[in-house]
Amino acid sequence: MTRATEIVAEVISIGDEMTSGARLDTNGQWLSQRLGEIGIHVAFHTTVGDRIEHNVDVFRVASERADVVIATGGLGPTRDDLTREVLAELAEQPLEFDQDAMDHLVKLFAKRNRVMPERNKVQAMFPRGSQQVFNPQGSAPGIDISIPRSDGTHSRIFALPGVPAEMKCMFVDTVVPRLVSGKVDGTVIQHHVMKLFGTGESDMEQRLGDMISRNREPRVGITVSKATISLRITATADSEQSCQSQISETRKQILELVPEFYFGEGETFEQHHAINHLLCSRQESLMVIELGHAAPLGDWFASLGETPAFQGGLSLGSADDLRRWLPAIPGETINCAGDSHEAMTQSNELFEQQLESFRQCHQVDWLLLVDAYPFLQESGSEPMAAKQLTFWVVSPSGRVSHDEESIGGHPDVIQPRIAKAAMAFLRHQVGIH
Repeated sequence: MTRATEIVAEVISIGDEMTSGARLDTNGQWLSQRLGEIGIHVAFHTTVGDRIEHNVDVFRVASERADVVIATGGLGPTRDDLTREVLAELAEQPLEFDQDAMDHLVKLFAKRNRVMPERNKVQAMFPRGSQQVFNPQGSAPGIDISIPRSDGTHSRIFALPGVPAEMKCMFVDTVVPRLVSGKVDGTVIQHHVMKLFGTGESDMEQRLGDMISRNREPRVGITVSKATISLRITATADSEQSCQSQISETRKQILELVPEFYFGEGETFEQHHAINHLLCSRQESLMVIELGHAAPLGDWFASLGETPAFQGGLSLGSADDLRRWLPAIPGETINCAGDSHEAMTQSNELFEQQLESFRQCHQVDWLLLVDAYPFLQESGSEPMAAKQLTFWVVSPSGRVSHDEESIGGHPDVIQPRIAKAAMAFLRHQVGIH
């Protein structure tokens, strides 16, 4: 499907510290990346100092050429913070007092055991017709306002504080939901995220082919975080129904092309959520054993809180440590000396019997064993060579399956990648059970 329309954005960074070069504009970079993720094309970046006439010129030009404008800075209480006055002049509307904003300011200063200066009251003033963008972390609320353009359409302007932590929180919590659930000059934006694991970004792009074309509607973007791939589907149309229809069809096509990698939906959804949901639906439980120098699976599953699906994790340094935990099989011994992978494959039949006995002793339905996370302290930033690793899964029936994978990569990614590969193998085993 050819892209019917493209929403164009401009990012404005305000402050003499930006134009003088005293401070690097990292806010602009971050905002451009986030806007791109929801299908909004950033066509312009503008930096302007603290003179009101320059700001009025910049915002007037931006509102004419961009459907969405995100500005940072100029919302403080001092005399050089002029953004609210600039927007009021641009909209040809007076500034009006907002009691909710003032109540938040008063509570904020009281919480900090400080008397609010008289000058801070200006931060409770907003151009008539605008909406407040709540700031949970600071004293500078943002402004959301639509500015009429010469062609009869409107530009949506969001003014946010320049403090990065405050700006990012407000953008994620308020600006994105308003953009993807509302209209930008009559155009509805809808956003959907699919999560996948098991291949690289380049391979995923090759499998998807024309689906990731910039000219396609809805647009499909790819981002990767710790080896997990997010496919971001963004539809723009004249109605929510049309957007949802486009997203549904695109989602169906993606599942036809890469079904083996898919595990769920949603920005924060990960494989441990998928496993937890599946096991809870079956009233089954899981225990994990992790060897080596990390235990991310235990942390991730524990972060789910109270759940009957996860019955605990065991973190051990080596296969030799594991031997002391596994039940003895009468008349048999297993040599666990040396490398964990070599040791645990010396006697597969005996080892599998011990794993099944361990599962039964702990009264869990599923057991996952991960061998073994590498030591990272002296690895620096150089990619680590691929190493053969084995994952074992014991099912409720006592069937033991194992998978061998060669995994390497950057030190920041390798341990999460190992844990996620183990979960992918577990999901497959649970699925065929």
